[in-house]
Amino acid sequence: MAAGIPIEISGLTKQFGAVTAVDDLSFTVEPGRVTGFLGPNGAGKTTTLRVLLGLVRATAGTATFDGKTYHDLERPLETVGAALEADFHPGRTARNHLKVAATAAGLPAGRVAAVLDQVGMTEHADRRVGGYSLGMRQRLALAYTLLGDPGVFVLDEPINGLDPEGIKWIRGFLQALAREGRTVLVSSHLLSEVSQTVDEVVIISKGRLMKSGTLASLELDAAPRTVADSPDRPALAAALDAAGFAYTEGRSGFIVDNPDPGAVGHAAFVGGAELSALHRLKSGLEESFLTLVNGGEHE
Repeated sequence: MAAGIPIEISGLTKQFGAVTAVDDLSFTVEPGRVTGFLGPNGAGKTTTLRVLLGLVRATAGTATFDGKTYHDLERPLETVGAALEADFHPGRTARNHLKVAATAAGLPAGRVAAVLDQVGMTEHADRRVGGYSLGMRQRLALAYTLLGDPGVFVLDEPINGLDPEGIKWIRGFLQALAREGRTVLVSSHLLSEVSQTVDEVVIISKGRLMKSGTLASLELDAAPRTVADSPDRPALAAALDAAGFAYTEGRSGFIVDNPDPGAVGHAAFVGGAELSALHRLKSGLEESFLTLVNGGEHE
């Protein structure tokens, strides 16, 4: 087993023409922890991971493994296990896919059977991948990352498509990797998917860092707020402004810095704004996450 090493993102910027997908992003992922890389779809998570793995060239800044770029690693598959998408040729079997990858990387043939067993895919190993469910493809992608027994894992949405039993299994599996001292970076657009798995969080929105720290620190940041929405958002915004309420606008409506839906509803009534939604956000992890990403979308 390779030792875990830090992942270091420093001043990373990636532009595609006039679009800035990642904007001066900096954070570190330490060994021995499961770190959740979180943000809404389109936040820049996959672009960041693609730069880290040498698939896309950065516009500025660096993305390295203990100071080395992916292309500078002597034996990449034995240092980093990465799965950005479960994309396999449908006509080949899982065992065949892994044999080809192991041979190309100069790994022992015995690793194929070992990793198939690790991810619970031995009985399906000789079926064509075209007949696999999304969850089975996710397990095969994870088997690929394990081939070199690396110290670092970079996984993009690994829980997507898994059934409840599979989710429970992968949570335990990732936590076991971290306990062995490996570095585990897991991306997701839903905090609820990974909140029982991760120790640390890195939250981005529109390519910018919103927060990094422990999962516990995210929960402590929570403060009760109210969600309000209207078919006429400009009218609701004017009503909230008139009442002196601070707020941010997100996909689900306005997140108002007031814990009392009654007070917010009264302000909307006085301002003549029809409401289509009005409820108190529960304090806790999900609220903090939504506040961060919704606020980041409108800075």
